[in-house]
Amino acid sequence: MIAIRRATPDDAAAIAAIYAPYVLSGTVSFENDPPDTRQMRTRMTASDGFYPWLVATNGDPDGGGVLGYAYAGQFRDRPAYRYVVETSIYLSGSVHGQGTGRLLYDALIDTLRAQGFTQAIGVISLPNDASISLHESVGFRRAGVYREIGYKQGRWVDVGFWQCELNDSVIPPIEPRPFSEVGIVRV
Repeated sequence: MIAIRRATPDDAAAIAAIYAPYVLSGTVSFENDPPDTRQMRTRMTASDGFYPWLVATNGDPDGGGVLGYAYAGQFRDRPAYRYVVETSIYLSGSVHGQGTGRLLYDALIDTLRAQGFTQAIGVISLPNDASISLHESVGFRRAGVYREIGYKQGRWVDVGFWQCELNDSVIPPIEPRPFSEVGIVRV
């Protein structure tokens, strides 16, 4: 049974291990060097309880292994963008195509809605049919493509942007609430 829970700094090593193959082989990540445990822990704690980091585990009550993780972060650093988040999800190679990504992303999207964010942006290096399918299955729609903007592994890579409306964009906008107040939400 898959369990979804809040990621903790103790998960940083497992998260770094899941992410490393994406950095080292392929163009899913535009990083060149995979972050180590310390660097991943720093990224996680940088959200300061405002943005969610979630993990999927095998449900073992004795500290089940991390199968994947999803998180949201600041879309851009200008104040006008504070109602929008950028989302990411990475899975261990052993669970691709088994529904773990959908469970994890559903929990992330439900949580972001409860926090009060208005839009989520998914950034996908192309081609990547599996990621596109996952994003669209949870409500993202294609918003546009930047052509040949990333150079990795000897080639130029297109990047697609997918957008998911989380809440109505009311005027005046409602300030999003911190993840530390809302917790994981499953609708």
